[in-house]
Amino acid sequence: MLSNQLHNGLETAKLLWSRIPNSEDGEVDGGSLLRNSNRNTVESLDYEVIENYAYREEQAQRGKLYVGYYVAVKWFLALLTGIGTGLAAVFINISVENFAGWKFALTFSIIQRSYFAGFVIYVLINLILVFSSVYIVTHFAPAAAGSGIPEIKGYLNGLDIHGILLFRTLIGKIFGSIGSVGGGLALGKEGPLVHTGACIASLLGQGGSSKYHLSLRWLQVFKSDRDRRDLVTCGCAAGVAAAFRAPVGGVLFALEEVTSWWRSQLMWRVFFTSAIVAVVVRTAMGWCKSGKCGHFGSGGFIIWDTSDGQEDYSFEELLPMAVIGVIGGLLGALFNQLTFHITYWRRNYLHKKGNRVKIIEACLISVITSAISFGLPLLRKCNPCPESDHDSGIECPRPPGMYGNYVNFYCGKDKEYNDLATIFFNTQDDAIRNLFSAKTIHEFSAQSLLTFLVMFYTLAVVTFGTAVPAGQFVPGIMIGSTYGRLVGMFVVNFYKKLNVEEGTYALLGAASFLGGSMRMTVSLCVIMVEITNNLKLLPLIMLVLLISKAVGDAFNEGFYEQQARLKGIALLESRPKYQMRNMMAKEACRNQKVVSFPRIVKVADAVSILQSNLHNGFPVIDHVRNGETLVIGLVLRSHLLVLLQSKVDFQHSPLPCDPAGVSKSIRHNFSEFVKPVSSKGISIEDIHLSSDDLEMYIDLAPVLNPSPYVVPEDMSLTKVYNLFRQLGLRHIFVVPRASRVVGMITREDLLIEDSEDSASVELHSTSVRGHRQYSMISRNVDVERPLLNGLLLQDHMLG
Repeated sequence: MLSNQLHNGLETAKLLWSRIPNSEDGEVDGGSLLRNSNRNTVESLDYEVIENYAYREEQAQRGKLYVGYYVAVKWFLALLTGIGTGLAAVFINISVENFAGWKFALTFSIIQRSYFAGFVIYVLINLILVFSSVYIVTHFAPAAAGSGIPEIKGYLNGLDIHGILLFRTLIGKIFGSIGSVGGGLALGKEGPLVHTGACIASLLGQGGSSKYHLSLRWLQVFKSDRDRRDLVTCGCAAGVAAAFRAPVGGVLFALEEVTSWWRSQLMWRVFFTSAIVAVVVRTAMGWCKSGKCGHFGSGGFIIWDTSDGQEDYSFEELLPMAVIGVIGGLLGALFNQLTFHITYWRRNYLHKKGNRVKIIEACLISVITSAISFGLPLLRKCNPCPESDHDSGIECPRPPGMYGNYVNFYCGKDKEYNDLATIFFNTQDDAIRNLFSAKTIHEFSAQSLLTFLVMFYTLAVVTFGTAVPAGQFVPGIMIGSTYGRLVGMFVVNFYKKLNVEEGTYALLGAASFLGGSMRMTVSLCVIMVEITNNLKLLPLIMLVLLISKAVGDAFNEGFYEQQARLKGIALLESRPKYQMRNMMAKEACRNQKVVSFPRIVKVADAVSILQSNLHNGFPVIDHVRNGETLVIGLVLRSHLLVLLQSKVDFQHSPLPCDPAGVSKSIRHNFSEFVKPVSSKGISIEDIHLSSDDLEMYIDLAPVLNPSPYVVPEDMSLTKVYNLFRQLGLRHIFVVPRASRVVGMITREDLLIEDSEDSASVELHSTSVRGHRQYSMISRNVDVERPLLNGLLLQDHMLG
């Protein structure tokens, strides 16, 4: 009877799940995230403003009231991003803490009667949670696998990575994180929270998800990738602020680790978003203190107060602290290298066998992790409890069913505890709290710490890369705090000073491993100070971070950079390669054939070029009166596809249309050219044209960008690289050396007073104000007029 009900329940769940769409526009699995975009080229985002006539007309119609409304919407969306990310973090933490609390309470109550039965229950609960996580990722949200930080770095670096910011990715990230972390895997939820914040920001930036009918038209005001990028940056900072309750650390993390482009206005909004997250999280924490959140309470979020620890440090302690930095750099670099090779094998061989293999792999690792965390403490002898200190507030041993310091696990006497179970058979947050704890000297033996270090290090290396949401912050903190506590035990025994705390060295070890693996410095330093509430250790944290980063950099790249390279995410790093100094711009073009469009193009020719080329931008050329070829601008592939799909710009004549004026040439709003974040956009295969349509012509002048960035062919590739990355460009034209100079712009020419009428200010090539004249450069009316204006006006005169 029971088996029949269980079978019916499973069949019902399968039926409900089958009704959920298996794919979405832009959705790809974690193993082929960039496979579509890396066919011959990497598709980039349009962070540059396309100043075509549709854009100029829209800007001309905007008044000061609209500009104020636009700025207010940006701040309001930043507010919503902070609230949404904070609530998501609270929900994830409440769920994880309650699942862990029920799991440990049930296991502790059962092992009072039978350890084998307790082991079976413990393994089954973890297995169910991990299975739910991997099933959600493999069948519902493949892009939710991993931490998501390399993908978000790629997006903010200018890469259009399909599927990473979808609504289903957000849902998969939230519920997948609950299953993987609650299931006891050697993973954290901090990286997924960064991805979660970015997804929330992106969905708000595009007004919601139209696929699931969760959209608001009044929020759909962002019409450029640049505005969406800024909001996603706010989401990344909000994720870190929610994970660690570290708002300042979140701002610095976004600045140091994920963004490629920054400005002061963005700093204000990011800071505001992080502050909102802190308010939301602390409000939820206060509400949960009354017991309304089950097992979740004041210690649920990742924050370890060490303010009551070591008061001061001596000069002799700097040497072992420097040793901790070296150990962190070595172990961090080794961790990066091992995860790189294992993940490479997993992605290119194991995971290609299908979703079933991914599910079996994750479940197998779950069983192994549960067996190790439950079985290894059984092999350790219990230690007698130290003399009770009423001031410390720490009870030894913990009552049955409780977890924290001094866990009574498989101990024959009442006043005994199992030191290995205290860190192994525990939640990761409480295990770290135990390792950081002060006034607990000799709580852990060196053998237990070394055993835990080897086993957990191995589990973290093997677990990362499975098809579940996975962060590396908390596992890194656990690994570092373990060997840091080992060094602290040596210092206590060697120096024999009463004021030395092992927990202080555990904190420094955690910072050193994160610095040696992730290679962050400023943001990580502030995060460690915020989560430990101990500003006195700031100089020591800075010391170990500098040493560990220097040692790690001597061996390989940072963790996120290696994972991005493994996934084919072509990041433009902050510094160009050294060999670029000896290369010129034309060498980077590699003698490639330039595919261009004439200004008046036949529809059949346009379709043929788009079908035979995967380029996303094309030069547009025109012939002037003397027959000379002139580049008049740049047209994007997405804009051409919009023109072909709408057909309103088709004309029978191969001559320029609309000789009466420029404004009538614009038949599109600027919003028509905006590609949704959750979609791949229009494809040439989606456009159906008749034979009559193919014989028509299109005038590209109204939609092209008349002012693309241009560099001379002999410019240093280093300068081109810096220009491309710092401005967030997608295309740069490489042209021969200019034959004549039209003018020269200096700093003074760019200093326009706010009181001056913008309509009367013309940025001539020589001066903003008319009090200077250069006799060597003659001003020509045709030169001063924008090129596209001149072309359209010329058509009008010829007509």
